[in-house]
Amino acid sequence: MLDVKQWYQSKTVWGAMIAMAAPLLKHVGVEMGLAEQADLADALATVAGALGGVLAIYGRVKATRPIGLGTQRD
Repeated sequence: MLDVKQWYQSKTVWGAMIAMAAPLLKHVGVEMGLAEQADLADALATVAGALGGVLAIYGRVKATRPIGLGTQRD
């Protein structure tokens, strides 16, 4: 089975978004070096993963139907 993670858990995705945002932030006076960008990407990936877990638990608690295997019995 493949070890697949959600997009928001990817440091690469967060790093790319930060790299795209960094030049825009420079125009408003916020400058980030590569080390700061990497640290921010790591922190955001960690927070997003934790929030994803919290949302999964919340969704299961609020669910009104049981979890099944996806097969129906007659």
